[in-house]
Amino acid sequence: MADYYDLLGVSRDADGETLKRAYRRLARQYHPDVNKDPGAEDRFKEIGRAYEVLSDPQTRARYDQFGEAGVSGAAGMPDMGDMGGFADLFETFFSGFGGAAQGPRRRGPQQGEDLRLDLTLDFEDAVFGGERDVQIRHLETCSTCKGTGAKSGSGPTTCSTCGGSGQVRRSTRTPFGNFTQVAPCPTCGGSGQVIADPCDACGGQGLQQVRKKLRITIPAGVDSGTRLRIGQEGNAGPRGGPSGDLYVFLTVKPHPRLQRDGTTVLSEVKVSYLQAILGDRIEVETVDGPETIEIPAGTQPQAQLTLQGKGIPRLGNPVARGDHLLRVVVQLPTRLNDQERDLLGQLAGHHSGKDHPHKSGLFGGLFGHHN
Repeated sequence: MADYYDLLGVSRDADGETLKRAYRRLARQYHPDVNKDPGAEDRFKEIGRAYEVLSDPQTRARYDQFGEAGVSGAAGMPDMGDMGGFADLFETFFSGFGGAAQGPRRRGPQQGEDLRLDLTLDFEDAVFGGERDVQIRHLETCSTCKGTGAKSGSGPTTCSTCGGSGQVRRSTRTPFGNFTQVAPCPTCGGSGQVIADPCDACGGQGLQQVRKKLRITIPAGVDSGTRLRIGQEGNAGPRGGPSGDLYVFLTVKPHPRLQRDGTTVLSEVKVSYLQAILGDRIEVETVDGPETIEIPAGTQPQAQLTLQGKGIPRLGNPVARGDHLLRVVVQLPTRLNDQERDLLGQLAGHHSGKDHPHKSGLFGGLFGHHN
């Protein structure tokens, strides 16, 4: 039977936390549900027994004094609850160890992460575009060490544990032969290099968080949900790698009187019943500012007037613009003075026989008032 400390790959003075980390790492590697290699199940049982013995101070003391003979009654597997459950083990295997087992990490420069910025615009700014100054926080390559993570005059050195390969190999002897397991080097994390003298400015990371002011160009015609890409303004990549991109997600504030439907602007125009009957020229609000329009005589309630080319510019082609549609709302008076009532009565009498063949109390009453 192999030495329990050797099975777990720890020293004889390892503390409980070190033992637990070693056991979990090996359990992920040899669990029979994820490792179908011959001998994996036997190895899993061996490391389980080793951890059960060494994790208990009393059985560990007997093992240190008498070896296997001192703990011959201590058999079985450790409680899976100590591992956080098999589901956690399985997830950890495939999300962490399983991916790392495909090979060592790339040692050269790597692409940095993309960043997101949410920006709210006024209605008019979205229509005609413009420029906005924003502040972002992102990672930049450390100016002191130029991304190496090492102090000036020094640099990364080859990892002595893996010899620069980024991987470690462990051989397992089974009745079916010797098998080799490959895992990322625990010392260098798979990079193959270590930094003995880290840069004071970035703590050996090669990156620094920086607050930066950017001027963003907003194209005409953007709307809520529009996404702008600002190249290379994301986080800088590890080991001097290129930066990712910054994505700006836009939200447009609603206008109190104008509505938007794609490239079309919608609004209401309120006129009096006399303006609707006689026609008029009135001033209305548009995205371009005040505009004078013609209310044709005899305009009916809910009629729609069109201002061509006064809508929203088409995104990517600001010369092409939609229309502005105005819905006419005719306002009727709620109270009349005597003079107004007399005038309307005369008008009603004039039209009672011609335009209203069905007699009504309204027109009869008004007409009778003047006889």
